[in-house]
Amino acid sequence: VQLQASGGGLVPTGGSLRLSCAAGRTSSNNGMGWFRQVPGKEREFVATLNWNGGNTDYADSVKGRFTISRDRVKNTVYLQMNSLKPEDTAVYYCAVSRYASGSSQAGSYVKWGQGTQVTVSS
Repeated sequence: VQLQASGGGLVPTGGSLRLSCAAGRTSSNNGMGWFRQVPGKEREFVATLNWNGGNTDYADSVKGRFTISRDRVKNTVYLQMNSLKPEDTAVYYCAVSRYASGSSQAGSYVKWGQGTQVTVSS
C-alpha cells in the first residue's frame, strides 16, 4: 500500500484546506486516520474513520472544525479543515489501520504516508 498525502499549504487564520490521501485498493477494508506532528513534539491524533466511513472520531481540539471522509471507489481519504488556527500548523500524516475500525492510537496503524505541511498564519 502506497500512501500519497497532498493538499497542504499556507493559509491565514480562519481559512480552509482539504487534505487528500490516495491509499490504494488494498486499504479499502481498513480504517484510516490522520495524525499531525510539530518539531519536538509527539505525533498526535487528529481524526479517524472505519472501513466504510460510517464511524468517525476526532481529537477534541479539532471537533466541529475538521471532517474526515473517504471515497472507497477512488481509494482516497480526505480531511476537510475549516476555521484553521495557528496551532493547527504541523505536518499532517495519513495512515492505514491494521483493523477495519478506526483508532486514535498510532500503534494501530501499519502504514504511514510521507506527510504534508500545513501552515496557518496569524
